Amino acid sequence: MKKILGKLLNRIVIFGILLAVQLGWFLLTFTKLVHYSTGLSLVFRVISILAVLWIINTEDNPAYKIAWIILILVVPLLGGLFYVAVGHKRPGKGMRKRLDAERKRTEGELKQQEEVMGRLGEMDQGTKGESYYLAETGGYPVWDHTSATYYKIGEEYYASLLDELKKAEHFIFMEFFIVGEGKMWNSILKVLEEKAAAGVDVRFIYDDLGCVSLLPPAYSLILESKGIKSFAFNPFIPLWSLVMNNRDHRKIVVIDGHTAFSGGVNLADEYINEKVRFGHWKDTGFMLKGEAVWNYTVMFLRMWNAHRHTDADYEAFRPHVWHPEAFEGQGFIQPYSDSPLDDERLGENVYLNILNRAKDYVYIFTPYLIVDHEMQTALCLAAKRGVDVRIMTPGIPDKKTIFQLTRSYYPVLLKAGVRIYEYTPGFLHAKSFVCDDESAVVGTINMDYRSLYLHFECGTFFYRNPLVMDVKRDSLATMEKGREITLSDTRQGFFGSLFCAVLRVFSPLL
Repeated sequence: MKKILGKLLNRIVIFGILLAVQLGWFLLTFTKLVHYSTGLSLVFRVISILAVLWIINTEDNPAYKIAWIILILVVPLLGGLFYVAVGHKRPGKGMRKRLDAERKRTEGELKQQEEVMGRLGEMDQGTKGESYYLAETGGYPVWDHTSATYYKIGEEYYASLLDELKKAEHFIFMEFFIVGEGKMWNSILKVLEEKAAAGVDVRFIYDDLGCVSLLPPAYSLILESKGIKSFAFNPFIPLWSLVMNNRDHRKIVVIDGHTAFSGGVNLADEYINEKVRFGHWKDTGFMLKGEAVWNYTVMFLRMWNAHRHTDADYEAFRPHVWHPEAFEGQGFIQPYSDSPLDDERLGENVYLNILNRAKDYVYIFTPYLIVDHEMQTALCLAAKRGVDVRIMTPGIPDKKTIFQLTRSYYPVLLKAGVRIYEYTPGFLHAKSFVCDDESAVVGTINMDYRSLYLHFECGTFFYRNPLVMDVKRDSLATMEKGREITLSDTRQGFFGSLFCAVLRVFSPLL
């Protein structure tokens, strides 16, 4: 397998070099051609001017607009044409058409139970408003009668997941961004293969680009040969493709309709510290049992049926079909999905709502801190009005340039009173907010442009569920293992500051 992966990587590198040479040759030829043709030069300049006017008139994030406008100003001949080719953030027409059709076909599957929303409103009208937004705008209802178990490290998540998979009797649905061969995936694959052979309906979705260097080509065919129904989301095309931006970054497991797993953990050995890449890998996840699992089931089935139409309806997968007894659980739980199919920044707005309503504290885990003006303002305003805002990022980065970009946001936040910690033992991959001992969000959504604008993501909002305090305790304990950053730590010198300024301008395009 190592030889296969090595050959695949070599081919990708060789193709990248050849593509770069061809692109360079094209740019050189194009520049010379335009130089000798005033008319052609005028045409491309007009295209660039029209592109800038179009960008100004769009409803995109201002940072995204500025990045493109500067790029067009720097490269006026090709900038406008480049924006026309790759500037939009929406998925390709084929993908958008399939996913929109499946969502519309199954709109009746997710209905908010008014009595549940009413009980939430009796406890807190402000929280009811947040849940109403997710239910009405996002399309994902809030539930009670659901228990939640929090895992403060990938090893705990993995052990529980493996145990629950072995209990499956009817169906297993799994959807992940990264899958890598090793102890974690191989042991899970063995269980899936055994369950499929026993007649369990096993379905598996993986993101092709997320796994391109980790799995053999056409890996879905290998899974199919083992009885596991599978497909690769948005197959990797070794050419510049617009839809390569739109990845399936979700992590979803649904077992028999009544049990679900999600969080930041992917299926590769670094997530359970069997493989050391960037020091100790800190990640989190959770398990749900109960009514709220239905949201995750519908998320998965919509993605599945948009690409492989299998189910006329979803009734056979509801939580009580294979669990007729009543579910136990405290508080309210609301899983939701964010999608680049629309212009609604659901994931970011949930984070903003928490910050804007916070009274005492907000503790945040994020591997990347590349925020737009709205998020930066919300963080600063919360701190300025006395809220204890703390953010924890990695101490050992997985991407050094992105880490430098993350650090460039520290000074303005520190000056406003936000406290920032770095996880010195290694890499922090967890994504969570916890607020005022009452609410928390745990999921897959990073605080960067890709997660908030381009990827398919999922998160879960918890209100007055015991998991909220578990997240708080974990946040405080993890901060004790890290290092608190001061303003003096953020000095980078003239050239370092200049480099970060350039990175920040183009951060929406990274």
